[in-house]
Amino acid sequence: MTGPLGRRSFLGAAAALGGAALVGPLAPLARARPAASRPDTLHTPPGFQPEGIAVSPGGLAYTGSLLDGSVYRVDLATGAGRIITPTLGRGEASVGLKLDGPGRLLVAGGASGRIRVVHAGDGRVLATHQAATGTAFVNDVVVGCGGAWFTDSFNDVLYFLPAGRAPRAVALSGEWAPTPPGGQVWGANGIERTPDGRALLVVNDNVRALFRVDPRTGAATEVELDGGSVANGDGLVVHGRTLYVVRNQDQAVDVFTIAADARRAGFVRRITDPRFDEPTTAAVHGGRLYVVNAAFDSDWSDPATASTIVSCPS
Repeated sequence: MTGPLGRRSFLGAAAALGGAALVGPLAPLARARPAASRPDTLHTPPGFQPEGIAVSPGGLAYTGSLLDGSVYRVDLATGAGRIITPTLGRGEASVGLKLDGPGRLLVAGGASGRIRVVHAGDGRVLATHQAATGTAFVNDVVVGCGGAWFTDSFNDVLYFLPAGRAPRAVALSGEWAPTPPGGQVWGANGIERTPDGRALLVVNDNVRALFRVDPRTGAATEVELDGGSVANGDGLVVHGRTLYVVRNQDQAVDVFTIAADARRAGFVRRITDPRFDEPTTAAVHGGRLYVVNAAFDSDWSDPATASTIVSCPS
């Protein structure tokens, strides 16, 4: 999550507002329909500002609200959806989120500094971890390299959450460009695994660069990019050897072919779409790219304001 105007408005509003085991079975997964018959625009509920996205193998998509931490689940085949986790209250947010192996949602809690584990079937909050205190913004998450990894956009650390344990901070070092303190400049944002699964990819909005991070040490090495841009980079998606960088304020997704070890990447093309409205994250499913519109500059004080998830060719 970034954006020079939208993010300031969001943080101002937030300031004004002030590993558990899986319990019970998950809801049945929807049967996949042919991509041609699926809706290409999915509408999120009024008063629900989406940011992150996770998609199950069966085509159920999950997104969280920046406004109150609620979680919405939608069937990509039909467009039918419902809120499974109701509002968590003032000052709460659900930013990036991903599904783990057992099917739980791991959710970044934004300015609250919290990480939540949520039952993907009924939306119950199974565990809450306080990863950070003070000025922090727990922004995005990826599952891999031994657990779940979360970025903090205001602090040069990753939070590592092993299954069934509390999170710990791993300092970013090496070639990582430090983020100025105070919560006015955004650093680490989107995060993914390298194609070979051995390291992490983290975009640094402060210097408009992409870094490969050793999960054992936190040492970062800048990825060599041949063309394209990661400026205003928000969500990252790695699908095989393809890297998608969602660039919110640029209303675009840049597509790269990336080396297996992610030390270099070559620009392939730029995806633009008139339906993009400050897109933040994306997921690939069924040969389509599902892109979340956070619509930062919309009037979210109006409870009727809503947004969309849009589908485009991957």
